[in-house]
Amino acid sequence: MIYLDNAATSGKKPESVIKAVNYALNNFSANAGRGGYKLAVDASNAIYRVREKVSSFFGASSPLKVAFCPNCTHAINYVIKGVMSNGGHIAVSDLEHNAVMRPVYKTNCDYTVVETSFTDDKITTQNFENAIREDTRLVICTAVSNVTGKIMPIREIGEVCKRKGVLFLVDGAQGGGVVPINVGKYNIDFLCIASHKGLLSPMGTGILIAESDIPDTVIEGGNGINSLELKQDSEMPEGFESGTLCLPNIMGIGAGIDFISKIGIEEIYEKEMNITSFFYENLAELKDVILYTPYPEKLSFAPVLSFNIKEKHSEEIAEYLDKNGIAVRGGFHCSYSAHNKLNTTDVGTVRISPSFLNSMNEAKYTVNVVKKYNLFLKS
Repeated sequence: MIYLDNAATSGKKPESVIKAVNYALNNFSANAGRGGYKLAVDASNAIYRVREKVSSFFGASSPLKVAFCPNCTHAINYVIKGVMSNGGHIAVSDLEHNAVMRPVYKTNCDYTVVETSFTDDKITTQNFENAIREDTRLVICTAVSNVTGKIMPIREIGEVCKRKGVLFLVDGAQGGGVVPINVGKYNIDFLCIASHKGLLSPMGTGILIAESDIPDTVIEGGNGINSLELKQDSEMPEGFESGTLCLPNIMGIGAGIDFISKIGIEEIYEKEMNITSFFYENLAELKDVILYTPYPEKLSFAPVLSFNIKEKHSEEIAEYLDKNGIAVRGGFHCSYSAHNKLNTTDVGTVRISPSFLNSMNEAKYTVNVVKKYNLFLKS
């Protein structure tokens, strides 16, 4: 199987990540933060060391600004619902995943969908600035679109938010571990990460980095502190870590960061974009193939590419590729906003998302299969 659905989850985990998970299962089967005996303390220390790695990797001010959540969607909900509990206005990009748009909708707060540009980041930044009002409390922008691969100008948007005194949330599900993101340098108040994607760790644990306060909690319960009080404080990190943490997954996150740091995020990105560019160049030569973005220039796009073939539904194309041993995703990718922008709410898109562990030979085989399918439709 040629796995090209890494935007959904990294298909191949480095051996070092697998070893770290297994080590945790064999050596840290104690509930961190819930006991004073050595094994529980060792588990707590192991988690803290991963907080340090996450903090350093993403430029957070302290490991204590890092919370581990059930997934990135939970982290996003914690921020949106916690910050907007008293009302206000939200400015949000037109490329957001439903993990953002559904919580925004649920708040019943007024929100503005900000038009973004595939070719001019200055337009995107200016549109965000224009959307900020006196009652704007939160600006939200994805780091990378999970449908188009567009890298958003989050550093520039962060500067606008800092100048305007507005909180800034970045959905880093598609960008964390794929492109450099520095919370401090980019003036990001809240960064949410899907660690099973770019950080190459197991599914089932996300990351919340919160440099600013979140006034209200969304999930309450046991977190190992203040156990005699019914009211749960919203202090990081324990305020957003109710319930038992998945220590094996957290150890996998640490190993994933080590893997990326050893190779270099730039080198990983370079290889992934070379494969993405190959797909774009070859698919662009096919008359009936529809591509939805300009050529994926490096530093402007991440390794995510959407396409279609005229008069075919994206899921039909994905099914054909699956029968030929290729895993891609067809459909709507949980992002109404992006498909509304692309005018593909009727057919969705076929999404190709390679990883560092894919090869150019796999890309060539995939292109040939698409070409054969395209010719078959003409016959």
